[in-house]
Amino acid sequence: MNSEQPTSAPAPAPGRQQRAVDVLVIGAGPAGLALASRLAATGPAAGPVGVEVVDREAEPGGVLRHCVHSGFGLRDLRRPMTGPAYARHWADAAVHAGATLRTGVTVTGWSEDMTSTDSLTVDVTSPAGLERITARAVVLATGARERPRSARLVPGTRPAGVFTTGELQQTVHHHHRPVGRRAVVVGAESVSYSAVRTLREAGVEVVAMVTELPYHQVSPATALDARLRRGVPLLVGARVSELLGRGRLSGVALRRADGRSTTVACDTVVFTGDWIPDHELVRRGGVALDGGTRGPAVDGSFRTDRAGVFAVGNLLHGVEPAHTAAREGLLAAGPVLRHLTDGARPAAARVPVQVEVEAPLRWIAPNRIDPADPRVATGGFILRTESKLAPWSSLVVSRDGRVLHRQRLVRGAVPNRTVRLSAAWTEQVRAGAGDGPVRISVER
Repeated sequence: MNSEQPTSAPAPAPGRQQRAVDVLVIGAGPAGLALASRLAATGPAAGPVGVEVVDREAEPGGVLRHCVHSGFGLRDLRRPMTGPAYARHWADAAVHAGATLRTGVTVTGWSEDMTSTDSLTVDVTSPAGLERITARAVVLATGARERPRSARLVPGTRPAGVFTTGELQQTVHHHHRPVGRRAVVVGAESVSYSAVRTLREAGVEVVAMVTELPYHQVSPATALDARLRRGVPLLVGARVSELLGRGRLSGVALRRADGRSTTVACDTVVFTGDWIPDHELVRRGGVALDGGTRGPAVDGSFRTDRAGVFAVGNLLHGVEPAHTAAREGLLAAGPVLRHLTDGARPAAARVPVQVEVEAPLRWIAPNRIDPADPRVATGGFILRTESKLAPWSSLVVSRDGRVLHRQRLVRGAVPNRTVRLSAAWTEQVRAGAGDGPVRISVER
């Protein structure tokens, strides 16, 4: 698996430097960096692996670079860290293991030669100029982003003072610019409360949090702390129907579930959550997308439907905590190494079984099972629900009318919070065991 091993590269592109690596990781967030650290550290028995990580940002770490609050690292590294410190840990781990880390590098697209099964080629642009990189495996780790106001179709003028959480954190922690004096936070999930914390650190009064749901979507302790100790009112069953003001935001119009309307005076509004995977490269490469997650469809080994193309992290599920993304990166190293060693299986052996959810469930990841290799590297599935599930509801896994597994949700579930499903049943999904997809439903 030496990086000098010849690959099937397309004809040279005029004006582009040509290079080849074993594994190209696109995205230097926790998932991509953790994966690179484990791949590059592969022992002599398997042979060295040439790993290169590229990211379009000037620094590695993804969104964690702007999350200056503590709380990172406790679950996996057993010590409290800020977001930037957690990002530096994985960047250092990748580099020390021998991976090449390049920032300010944008992957502009895939090579026109999409037929090769031995190698994959992408075009990139960087301060060094135009390049064409050929790899035996490509791992997509481009993460997810919040939908901005324009994508949420909120009417009104275009005043200053409108942010997503990421834009807010960059403005406050990176650019050190003033934000405003009175803010409304749209959303009541984990990232929404992070926005509240950032606003308060910037000296901004948070006059309200607003959610269309009839309840918040965080732990009771987090919600009580914001409402009682920090004095932030939570308006449930309400949505922003219009932004007001010209030049600078002057307020937001709210419409309640019962049809009543009101106006909240503010000079800042932060739209939080409503994540969408950053899937532009997936779409351009013709890789199949999952209709629920809107990220690439993958099996339990992070394989997409394109041989040699893997995907990890919040590109698959917007959005899970940083430690979950990093764990996926570490676990994905095994399947990538197996691909480098064994090569791609024939297409006939890679026909997956779809995993689908029924309402009120929203999506599931991974969302395919390989009958020839039904293992799930993470040991389980991640789900989201559209509406609240009562305690002691059950997740029912079935195929062609046959129940494969039942799992009780002792505490129930709410939207925008993780629901986990065991993968103990996947061994029952074997070639010839059925024709239809696996369906996940809720038994109340």
